[in-house]
Amino acid sequence: MNDSDALRKIKELTNRLNQYSYEYYVLDAPTIDDYDFDMQMRELQVLEQQHPDLIQPDSPTQRVGGERDNTFEKVTHLVQMGSLQDVFSEEELYEFDERIQEICPPVYVVEPKIDGLSVSLEYRDGILVRGSTRGDGFVGEDVTQNLKTIGSIPLKLRDPVSYLEVRGEVYMPRDSFAVLVRRQVEKEETPFKNPRNAAAGSLRQKNSRITAQRKLDIFIFNLQQVEGVSFTTHSETLDYLREQGFKVSPSYPVCNSIKEAISEIHKIEKRRYEYPFDIDGAVIKVDNLSDREILGATSKYPKWAVAFKYPPEEKETTLHSIEINVGRTGVLTPTAVFEPIVLAGTTVSRAVLHNQDYIKEKDIRIGDRILVRKAGEIIPEVICSKSHADDSIPYHMPEYCPSCGEPVVREEEQAALRCINPLCPSAVFRQIVHFASRDAMNIDGLGPAMVQALIDHEHIQTPADLYTLDREDVQQLERVGEKSADNLFAALDRSKKNPLSRLVFGLGIRNIGQKASELLCEKYDTIDKLIHAEYNDIIAIEGFGATMAESVVDYFQKPEARKLLEKLIRCGVNPSQPHLLRSDNLSGKTFVLTGTLPTLSRKEASALIEQNGGKVSSSVSKKTSYVLAGEDAGSKLVKANTLGIRVLSEAEFLKMIENNE
Repeated sequence: MNDSDALRKIKELTNRLNQYSYEYYVLDAPTIDDYDFDMQMRELQVLEQQHPDLIQPDSPTQRVGGERDNTFEKVTHLVQMGSLQDVFSEEELYEFDERIQEICPPVYVVEPKIDGLSVSLEYRDGILVRGSTRGDGFVGEDVTQNLKTIGSIPLKLRDPVSYLEVRGEVYMPRDSFAVLVRRQVEKEETPFKNPRNAAAGSLRQKNSRITAQRKLDIFIFNLQQVEGVSFTTHSETLDYLREQGFKVSPSYPVCNSIKEAISEIHKIEKRRYEYPFDIDGAVIKVDNLSDREILGATSKYPKWAVAFKYPPEEKETTLHSIEINVGRTGVLTPTAVFEPIVLAGTTVSRAVLHNQDYIKEKDIRIGDRILVRKAGEIIPEVICSKSHADDSIPYHMPEYCPSCGEPVVREEEQAALRCINPLCPSAVFRQIVHFASRDAMNIDGLGPAMVQALIDHEHIQTPADLYTLDREDVQQLERVGEKSADNLFAALDRSKKNPLSRLVFGLGIRNIGQKASELLCEKYDTIDKLIHAEYNDIIAIEGFGATMAESVVDYFQKPEARKLLEKLIRCGVNPSQPHLLRSDNLSGKTFVLTGTLPTLSRKEASALIEQNGGKVSSSVSKKTSYVLAGEDAGSKLVKANTLGIRVLSEAEFLKMIENNE
């Protein structure tokens, strides 16, 4: 390849990989799988080795990690959180071993490569004081409060030392990911593509309560630095960290040769799908810490370790049919039904095809031989069509709703087809299931089977019909006895007392989730105010965008929506949001809480601040008005004193609210 062609290809790969990195690190929304990314990165590395004078200044090979936005405070890592060089063959492992043997006799440790988000944890005098993301390896972000929601992270060490920093991998277990995706699909939200991106998105939530709900976990795989203790080998450090209460790498056998290490790498690969979490390879490291110092590092990677990456498991099968499901908001979703195959340890026979554009792009036809894999080893996906049947024809989504027979529409700038018939049976079913769900009206006992039975017997057509049900009609349903009926009607009565925000969420307004419903009802505390809310006022709500504001206005302008709300209110459903604001004493003030207060819990203190017009933040900055500190206050108190921010006791805080200081 001449210099001109090489330059063109290098620029093309550089631009493409930088875009992929942005989508992954900044947007948490990758558009390419890891293996394809690795192969393109390898291609760029080879070209740059052959033409070093053509390396671009923004080449992704010239930096350790990726960019992040500045949502959280920056943290400079005293010990660089570097990345590892990837290898993809045994030949490359032997080459790695030869380089090591030139310097020292190798003893290796082999560990599963957890597919998650790398973080640093810092402890002073045995207490967790800060947790941060890797970022670009040199500067990360402070996510201490979110990391504290992970139960496997010790807040206090068993044998305190003056200072200790460890590195670990935060991940989302497969079971937790499956539950999260199911909820996102039920709410017709865009689901996370894989557990790693779900973990990254969860760890960077502004609200740590959301992080806590995501059930993240962590494995600690490296001791970054420590004061007062010394070690000879890496395996000794992991033993020590386990004794300190950390959940360390699931296995780290010591291998006396590269052959032993390669054997262990293959053992891990065979057990790959037995783990309750994703791994994308195995890491081989020199065990002796002194040898590591001698071996050193390049500007990008340590010379004493490499990551062996496993290729994704893909299998061929035959596409039998494409089923169309109609969602809560009328969206038609195609699903591939194929000859069952075993992937990642489980049998699969279905995969979502998303929309007509996806099907057209991959030219997927009924009868095709298709290639299937599991995205993140969880969600089956069709990669491509390998071959068409002789009599195959291009597939087109139906022009009429398969549930109600009404014409479907494709809205401007939307990929999905939608049934807009408000009485479409499939949409009605999902609307009512959502309305009764725990986060909405929380009607206990009204599950999908009960909803379907009530619809089939023509007892309900809208959520409002639930409140006019006849007890005899309910008891006549199969497997519904007197006690079940009593429980259902008691739950219906309780649901009438719910605050307006739950009702709004239960309505299933497009693009409006639970938190957005709460924000709406903080501004508009009655259904009448909300119905007449204007676009410019709604978009001014913090956290709202144009699409969300348009969805609210469009929904309440629909005659069928107005009719539904009128019936719900006639049935006794609460049309207002309780006033939580006691005063505006703390208006414009931002509080940070630290330590254990004498009588108030964190939750109670936060509620008091918000009820009196103030805001609660998780981190201290120049914008902080007060720090409310209790016993065992940590680094936040130190930072407040450094910045000259007033520190309040609980008594002073309560007096401030009472006396309107």
